[in-house]
Amino acid sequence: MYITCLDLEGVLVPEIWIAFAKESGIPELKRTTRDEPDYDKLMKWRINILKEHGLGLKEIQETISRIDPLPGAKKFLDELRSFCQVIILSDTFAEFATPLMKKLDWPTIFCNSLEVNENGEITGHKMRCEKSKYTTVKALQSIGYETIASGDSYNDLGMITASKAGFLFRSTEAIKKDYPDLPAYEEYDDLLEAIKKVVLGKE
Repeated sequence: MYITCLDLEGVLVPEIWIAFAKESGIPELKRTTRDEPDYDKLMKWRINILKEHGLGLKEIQETISRIDPLPGAKKFLDELRSFCQVIILSDTFAEFATPLMKKLDWPTIFCNSLEVNENGEITGHKMRCEKSKYTTVKALQSIGYETIASGDSYNDLGMITASKAGFLFRSTEAIKKDYPDLPAYEEYDDLLEAIKKVVLGKE
């Protein structure tokens, strides 16, 4: 039995932090896991910048409310879910993801949580587990699933390389160059066809 594990940001929805960087006028916040492989380091850096500028959860949620899924993402996800179980594995946070899940018709998502004080200031973040995407894929395999995984960033590589089939999607040239053996796609139709070949036994 197959289950497909998808990254969220950059694959199904725009990068939340890039959108917030544009709206807040803080270009440093454009840095993502495409640039920084160490997610814990990246989040601590982001939280410090938010504190410096007096910004909190409310301001980020206002930006998220205006974000729509990437063009074609919902259709892709709907078709994928018609022939395969799907879990979104993301290093985002439940406090960010809910409005986006609503726009995608409530797919299952495993993500993390934020620590927020009574003033709405983000004081920290709590990861669901260590190396959450890789750990989740291995856990799914331990209960009888064959996993397929796709993402665009450094923090997706663990789940991609640990899966029976793994694909890069709209990734960076640097990542594609470092992992030339991983099939890389730019269009949803091509990724869907690649997954379908695996699930329906055409490969």
